[in-house]
Amino acid sequence: MTSRGYADELFDLTDRVVLITGGSRGLGREMAFAAARCGADVIIASRKYDACVATAEEITAATGRKAFPYQVHVGHWDELDGLVDASYEQFGKVDVLINNAGMSPLYESLSSVTEKLFDSVINLNLKGPFRLSALVGERMVADGGGSIINVSSSGSRRPQPAQLPYSAAKAGLNALTEGLALAFGPTVRVNTLMPGPFLTDISKAWDIPAMEKGAQHFALQRLGRPSEIVGAALYLASDASSYTSGSIIRVDGGIP
Repeated sequence: MTSRGYADELFDLTDRVVLITGGSRGLGREMAFAAARCGADVIIASRKYDACVATAEEITAATGRKAFPYQVHVGHWDELDGLVDASYEQFGKVDVLINNAGMSPLYESLSSVTEKLFDSVINLNLKGPFRLSALVGERMVADGGGSIINVSSSGSRRPQPAQLPYSAAKAGLNALTEGLALAFGPTVRVNTLMPGPFLTDISKAWDIPAMEKGAQHFALQRLGRPSEIVGAALYLASDASSYTSGSIIRVDGGIP
């Protein structure tokens, strides 16, 4: 029997339960697999049930951990109680909540942004995480602790004209993190994970040559690979970050 190393103990998530929204693809999928590989059972929540089921089955087959698929639209306030109730009915607890679901629709000009588009972006990227954090965070406090991770964006610090509603919502999420950390402390930690541009499913719609050219101004001079989100996510999810709360962890390749 091989003894576990120091890092294995530090980032251990054995028998913990991780609820992750937007967990069926992109960075959410990477974080879900990583949590399961560190011993956690996971709840894969997303709008597309078939994708949730497929991801959950892959995680269980690869890691042996339980993976529970759940269809939900995080931007719909009245659906979130059902997600939380189902998660607790399935596992009896939630140790880590990762508010990862998000979207940034394209638009031709600022004046072409409709109220429906603006509201849908705010609902999914900000209102939903607030409600979900409130529901889960209060239960975490009652249960003695936990970790909430809000997935923001480098756009919240460097807003661009092409994604202003999204950037505004993510800036709000940054502020929400600090307030929730105070609300749920000292037993529950709340932090922001702030990715830069990563080559995920969403990047298929990008002008990659232009993005790669822009990335030459980053400290690392390239775009991120999906697997590179894992280290920071596991840090925030595990006891390795026991004295980190209300913080922003940038994983953006060194955007100036």
